[in-house]
Amino acid sequence: MEPFVAGVASHQLLLQKWMSQCEQLTTGFTTRMGGYSDTPYASFNIGLHVNDKVDSVVRNRQLLTDSIGWEFDSWTNAEQIHGNVVVKVSAEDRGRGRLTMSDAIQGADGMITNEPNILLTSFYADCVPLLFWDPVNEAIGLAHAGWKGTASAIAKEMVEAMKIQFGTVADQLMVAIGPSIDQCCYEVDHYVIEQFEALWSRLELQEDSIDKVIKPISAQKAHINLKEINRQIMIKAGILPTNIELSNLCTGCRTDMFFSHRMENGLTGRMASWIGLSRKVIYE
Repeated sequence: MEPFVAGVASHQLLLQKWMSQCEQLTTGFTTRMGGYSDTPYASFNIGLHVNDKVDSVVRNRQLLTDSIGWEFDSWTNAEQIHGNVVVKVSAEDRGRGRLTMSDAIQGADGMITNEPNILLTSFYADCVPLLFWDPVNEAIGLAHAGWKGTASAIAKEMVEAMKIQFGTVADQLMVAIGPSIDQCCYEVDHYVIEQFEALWSRLELQEDSIDKVIKPISAQKAHINLKEINRQIMIKAGILPTNIELSNLCTGCRTDMFFSHRMENGLTGRMASWIGLSRKVIYE
């Protein structure tokens, strides 16, 4: 069953299972629908870095926070450089990046926090959103995993950072892998294939699982499954398979619903993933 389900607004898909377990948690992923941006960013573009009108992007961001009942001042995002650096977001960082890219948290693709009322956000147009929730220590995390971030095991770095900063125990951690480009639409060259073969060796991942994520289509090219690669990294890091929610939605197949950098030749908008905990946490 698809874990990201349509909310009341057309621009949002909610991670409903988690939100039903904790009423102070908000988390989900946006679509490309229901916003203010014009073609080719039509219409719910969240990215300030794609040459869309700044006013349109800010209005879209405000619309998202309004629709989930959060203040726009809580919106916080990082620069995203396709790496594996994870930063702890403090109360002083709240609101960084919401109006300008220059104000974003620099040099990071992963963010973690145990501060209340901070809405962690990151941006995608095929890359893999990774969402983390530690219900025991009331901490959250969000990572942007393109092929480079995946190959450098940002999922593992997130788990280790949450362990160090918040005392997170891996087998108590809840994780979700959001909508992104799937194996059916993601062709890569031999250089990228070699990076993932090296990853398998470096992390000593299950040997038989590599055949599931790399499907050769010629001597030099293959289709790869970034979602499953991140899932394998998470399991190796100690996360229980039963605690991993995996989206079946492909951004490449569903350009009616999502922006796709690959399918739209790089001229397109960005979706957002988000996660935040309000001040008083109440579990059912």
